[in-house]
Amino acid sequence: MANKKAKGNRVQVILECTEMKNSGLPGTSRYITVKNRKNTAERLELMKYNPILKKMTLHKEIK
Repeated sequence: MANKKAKGNRVQVILECTEMKNSGLPGTSRYITVKNRKNTAERLELMKYNPILKKMTLHKEIK
């Protein structure tokens, strides 16, 4: 089995909804994606669909 570090600059990241976190409502909206660490050194911020709020919201990289 190949080692995960062998992929080099591609790393798996978790995106979490910022609106859901600030609202105090139960539950979270999270997405898992992959980014190239060399091209995007800063944390990712993407507009993704939140199924709990039923709208597009800003999701930021956590961890």
